[in-house]
Amino acid sequence: MSRASFTDGLRGGFPIALASAPFGALFGALAADKGMSLFELTFMSATVYAGASQMVGLELFGNDVQAWLIVASILAVNFRHVLYSAAIAPYIKHFTKLQKFFTFFLLVDPQFAETVKRGEAGKPVTFAWYLGFGLIIYIPWTIVSLIGGTLGRYIGDPKSIGLDILLPAYFLGIVLDFRHRNNFLPVAAVSAVASVVAYRYVGSPWHVSLGAAAGILLAALFPPPPTAQELESDLHEV
Repeated sequence: MSRASFTDGLRGGFPIALASAPFGALFGALAADKGMSLFELTFMSATVYAGASQMVGLELFGNDVQAWLIVASILAVNFRHVLYSAAIAPYIKHFTKLQKFFTFFLLVDPQFAETVKRGEAGKPVTFAWYLGFGLIIYIPWTIVSLIGGTLGRYIGDPKSIGLDILLPAYFLGIVLDFRHRNNFLPVAAVSAVASVVAYRYVGSPWHVSLGAAAGILLAALFPPPPTAQELESDLHEV
């Protein structure tokens, strides 16, 4: 494993670790408020490792909701990861099966976005880089969840001070990273409208996957962007 690539990954993921820390603390505080023990909320962050899904789980736990429905709801929120894994597949095909296991476990939203941007820029996506980028986010996330659960009682209701805005702001930042792509505006607009409609008539958390599906269907109707070879060929013909 290349130490330089690993260090490069650590540097790249460090700002994201700082940005996600308040969200991890918010989860810990809300989980403690819901009656989860410090061990339970830390274990959930370490094993589920998906902020939005953890929040959905919190909303359903303790409300006489059947276990299968909780699992299905979390699956609905995380269905986008099926698309994430397909999108990064061309960049990690040289990974071993064991490396891919850790790759997909660490595949959260910023990890996906940075991997795609790195691959499209022609930079090597090595396992050392990927692991460094992922661990610098994963380890603090778990620790900060524990800290949030420990100190949450001193915060009171996190929603009363506006901390619940962290999740939509977090996803909005990731989406805007792709704003320079072809057809970004129509795809984002259709996804947003479909998600709002689904939230109104189907409910949470299914609106997440349904909104994503609407955007994907529209994107599939657009012609694919020209490849570098096609652009070069057109240039020679001029």
